[in-house]
Amino acid sequence: MNRRKTPSLRTRLALGYTAFFGVVLLLLGIGVTLTVRSALRSEMERELDASGELIQEDFDATDTGLGDYFNSPAFLQRTRPLNVEGLESPSLYVQAANLAGEVVVTSASLQGQRLPLDATARTTALAGHTQLSDARLGDAPVLILVQPIRNNQQIVGILQVAQPLREINRTLQLLSFSLAAISLIALLAALRGGAWLAERALLPVGQVASTTRQIVRAEDLAQRVPTTPGSDELAQLTATVNEMLERLELLFNAQRRFVADVSHELRTPLTAMHGNLEILRRNSARDPQALDLALAAMEREINRLVRLASDLLLLAQTEAGLQLRREPVALDELVLEVVRDLAPLTQGVTLLPDVTEQIEVLGDRDRLKQSLLNMAANALQHTPPGGRVTIRLAREHTHAMLQVCDTGDGIADEALPYVFERFFRADKSRSRAAGGAGLGLAIVKWVAEAHAGEVSAQSTVGQGSTFTLRLPLASEPGALVHP
Repeated sequence: MNRRKTPSLRTRLALGYTAFFGVVLLLLGIGVTLTVRSALRSEMERELDASGELIQEDFDATDTGLGDYFNSPAFLQRTRPLNVEGLESPSLYVQAANLAGEVVVTSASLQGQRLPLDATARTTALAGHTQLSDARLGDAPVLILVQPIRNNQQIVGILQVAQPLREINRTLQLLSFSLAAISLIALLAALRGGAWLAERALLPVGQVASTTRQIVRAEDLAQRVPTTPGSDELAQLTATVNEMLERLELLFNAQRRFVADVSHELRTPLTAMHGNLEILRRNSARDPQALDLALAAMEREINRLVRLASDLLLLAQTEAGLQLRREPVALDELVLEVVRDLAPLTQGVTLLPDVTEQIEVLGDRDRLKQSLLNMAANALQHTPPGGRVTIRLAREHTHAMLQVCDTGDGIADEALPYVFERFFRADKSRSRAAGGAGLGLAIVKWVAEAHAGEVSAQSTVGQGSTFTLRLPLASEPGALVHP
């Protein structure tokens, strides 16, 4: 099934702007027309009222009868239409009736026609009131004023004064035509101007789309969208897109580096295992000592792969929102337990606990022990025989402080900010020989943040390093475990 093509955003904005402008023009035209019509009718009503009053005053001044006054040539002359050749001038229609409603006289401007006088208008006039109403004189619309005629304050007849509405109607028609023509021109200008404004306004959006397409096609996350000056919505859009691209670039580079590091870490033990298998296949099966050495080497590499897989699995679980237990953990007992576990691996390095008091936190005991083991094992790997590694526990205001201090080689200043990143090794050759994959301190950082704490490192080259893990005390509100 064919789907109808959706108009572009530029077209929709231009059409929407034009439609809105058209509605405004329509309402404005209706308002202007009604205002002009009301003003013209009001002016005509005032003229009819003035004519009626003048006729009443003239009638009073003549002191004649009703029939004599209206049949007077002077009155007929006053109500005769102007005869201007080639022009149609508005006329004043006058008609008088007696109390019975019988027409006494009509002005010459009526040309033998009679103004309609219905029972309601007649009753209103005899009651002493004035009435204005629309009527038709033949085929022409007129506005009629009906009022009583008085003689010495006594009603003696009914006066009807009317004017044709054709001039008002013509004026309104001309006004409507003019407004329609002006509105059409204004709408065409609004459509063109709206399209131009939409194109100018959406230009940065087009640049964002173009740059994004180039990034997708070229797979180059280093590109950025041209920034828009100012602080409007488009400037915020370009800034947000550039920020997103920067984060995507960091994530992409981190993923690429992660895959490369994992591949490198896997290649080393697999290569070693392959070499040992070659030795076994050739002649080590007949030599028990060579066989034991090859199997021991393969076992070490397998253990290394197991540790690597376990660390990677743990880091993957942390990104998936691994839930930690929340229970009281005695850190003094944890320090002593870690010292006992690592005692067989010291290889000439003195490993000492420094615990001055009992301190308790809320958290996952296994993860806290793993982080402390990672810090201590990292210190032992980088401390030569005869050196010293101290695991210190102390209270620092509202936090417990676990410190692992060594007298090893130290870490260069330029490498110190990256020691908690995955697969980072300040001394790549030495740490790989010792079996490290560069994931231990990354796990320490995650454990610290998951327990609402923090981890930091200070080091001096040639003197040693100090890794500090700070955790909220169990009595503090911040001692909650965050997944």
